[in-house]
Amino acid sequence: MKALLFAFCVVACVGTVAQAQQDIKISLANSTPAEQQTKTQLERLLKTYDLTKWIMTKSVVIDEKATPHSHPVLTLSARHVKDDELLLATFVHEQMHWFVIQDGRDIDAAIAEFKKMFPNAPTAPPEGARDENSTYQHIAVCYLEYRATRELLGELRAKQVIQFWTTDHYTWVYKTVLERPRDIGQVLFKYKLIPTENKKP
Repeated sequence: MKALLFAFCVVACVGTVAQAQQDIKISLANSTPAEQQTKTQLERLLKTYDLTKWIMTKSVVIDEKATPHSHPVLTLSARHVKDDELLLATFVHEQMHWFVIQDGRDIDAAIAEFKKMFPNAPTAPPEGARDENSTYQHIAVCYLEYRATRELLGELRAKQVIQFWTTDHYTWVYKTVLERPRDIGQVLFKYKLIPTENKKP
């Protein structure tokens, strides 16, 4: 009886996860082959990985002419159509931008602590983001991306993804995340800036 009940719970939980992820609406900006391939790729990743904890917005646009960004609508490029792990990490990264600014999240307090921890952070690309505040916010976002990819892909593959980014964009931020994950994580835990299992997507 217990085994039957357990099996039922597993099926129910899987069904809930699948439904939550199926609710994501993916639209194409230009309907090009690359965008369609990326849409199919993302749909496959949503079926492969349990991303429920990391999903904050369910509207996604794929635009091969755009740089990935979170607002006003989460937008992905077609750049990583041949690399599942980089697309997965990018998707989670943009979702985390939504998470850290949710009502009740004190990202400003975390940023204030990061400014004390890292007083000489770069404030322009490629080492940093577009300005000082964005660079410090990206410490949180990139750390959460790393945390998510560790859970989803495992430690080795997650490090490989983040190490790739250290040569690509936000290079100082990603290097800092790899060098100081414990310190950054403690700040985010303090301000309840880490997604939990009971989050409602």
